[in-house]
Amino acid sequence: MKSGLGILLGILFGVVVGAFFYDPNWSVGQAEKLHSNSKFLEITGFFGFTIFIGLLKMLIAPLIASSVILAIAGVGDFRQLGRMGGWTVAYYLLTMFIAVLTGIAAVVLIEPGSWFQTGDLESMAGMSKEMMSKTESSAAGGITGVFQNLVGLMIPENVFKALAEGKTLSLITFCCFFAVTLTMVGEKGKPVFSFFESCYHVLMKMVELVLVLAPIGVFCLLAWSIARIGLQVFTEAIGVYMLTVISGLAVHAFITLPLILFLMTRVNPFDYLWKLKPALFTAIGTDSSIATLPATIECVTENAGVSHKTAGLVLPLGANLNMDGTALYEAVAVVFIAQAFGVELGTGQILIVAITATLAAVGAAGIPSAGLVTMIIVLEAVNQSLASVPGATLIPAAGIGLIIGVDRIVDMLRTAVNVWGDAVGALLVDRLVSSE
Repeated sequence: MKSGLGILLGILFGVVVGAFFYDPNWSVGQAEKLHSNSKFLEITGFFGFTIFIGLLKMLIAPLIASSVILAIAGVGDFRQLGRMGGWTVAYYLLTMFIAVLTGIAAVVLIEPGSWFQTGDLESMAGMSKEMMSKTESSAAGGITGVFQNLVGLMIPENVFKALAEGKTLSLITFCCFFAVTLTMVGEKGKPVFSFFESCYHVLMKMVELVLVLAPIGVFCLLAWSIARIGLQVFTEAIGVYMLTVISGLAVHAFITLPLILFLMTRVNPFDYLWKLKPALFTAIGTDSSIATLPATIECVTENAGVSHKTAGLVLPLGANLNMDGTALYEAVAVVFIAQAFGVELGTGQILIVAITATLAAVGAAGIPSAGLVTMIIVLEAVNQSLASVPGATLIPAAGIGLIIGVDRIVDMLRTAVNVWGDAVGALLVDRLVSSE
């Protein structure tokens, strides 16, 4: 479905129906069959995750392979490829850092952590020992460990194993190497290029067919999530935290990114945003930039006219590395937890949050529970700074338990911002490279 109207209706009906089936007695640690919404969760979860997201994920690896190979081999001039890569990385780092500063400004002005009472903290900050140990062990290496993990994922020992396991960064690295070598063999490589060109067009047609199911798939995913979480979280103290994150995301999505796009390209950003409706709504429903990638590529190239070679390189990289919404969320979350537990952060600690959240968001691709892991890394970096201040109180890691219950709702929106940021980057880089 080209129009996003069906997906938007799926989101709205998903929220309403999910709220109707919400069971306040349901919890992750208990058997779903004991509760009244168990059958509803089973049906919506099966269609949403097994069928809809399953079909999207099925297309990701071959779509990335064909699009990246075509993008690089189609450029021909490696100087132009270098300019494309340079503009892409510069855009990613700049927008993520701006997003972090926006989030910090929002959380400092609103102060959502001040809404908590002592009793609320004691009851909500409880986190299972298993979850904490897994999170802390994943984050044990700090920023260095994250980047070591990132580099390890970029160089696969077995590309077919990486492809089967969905390690997209490994696949991108291999395809970049393959495409560069393909251009070096000259005429002998043309049949291979034609093969991937044909594959790409077939895969885009498959994406178009799968997106026909998007309204139903998004409905099931939203209904499943709301039936588990409920909407009452917006009326509690934690709701102020959620509104703080949403406010920061809104400023970045509707002011910062459109302003950058307009100043650099003179394109009407809101007209471009309108053309991306299916991808953005799919991002909200799937809660995954990677799963949304097929829809993003289709919208950017077919609806907005971005060249296939630019989209084929910039968007797969962005889905893995460009995390504006995630970086903003990490910064807000850490400052919020500090406020909730009465930990005062000075200018130095705020600067550490800004820098660490940006770097951690870049390097967290492929790590299980990436948002949780990067948050621990930012939190530990701030605590190391606080430890040098006499009499300073450290931020308890268990404070992450305050926000885990509502993370799914917030994650939907920050994923949409991540996808919007990727799409802005694709159009921006396309115009900049073509004008040189």
